[in-house]
Amino acid sequence: MKLVVVITGASGVELGKKFVDWLPENIEAHVVVSDNALRVEHFEHSNVTLHKNDNIAASVSSGSFRVDATAIIPCSMNTLAKIACGISDNLATRVAAVALKEQKKLLLAPREMPFSAIALENMHKLASLGVIIAPPVMGYYAKQQSLEDMEQFLIGKWYDVLGIPNELYTRWE
Repeated sequence: MKLVVVITGASGVELGKKFVDWLPENIEAHVVVSDNALRVEHFEHSNVTLHKNDNIAASVSSGSFRVDATAIIPCSMNTLAKIACGISDNLATRVAAVALKEQKKLLLAPREMPFSAIALENMHKLASLGVIIAPPVMGYYAKQQSLEDMEQFLIGKWYDVLGIPNELYTRWE
């Protein structure tokens, strides 16, 4: 599987980083990190190709690169709004536009709460186009005991939606 992971904003960057860190080694991951995310976190992975957000000509910006899925975790409200309006002014928004035009899985994990009416309208518009809107919301049936348990639950649910096998959380029985 070829996966693009985009990490935007500054709040919640650690969750996006763990999403990448815990990927199975058989996933070909390409990571795009916003400038604000880079200010908060350092990214260095052996099995990941890191792309600069201002490199609009990167391989992942083309539909012919044939990505299977794209996940934006976390997804800032700015990025969400640009995607909803069809604005592709950086690599993060360009890969989302490519996922939409190629009809590939696109998962957005909006990180802000509460959601404004504008953000909800943008999410509704994108969901009606087949985008998976999956904010980091807990499912307490997994009986998490720590912050890491909660993160594993969220990331495991995102992996499930993207078709990535995992045993990160206790499933409903």
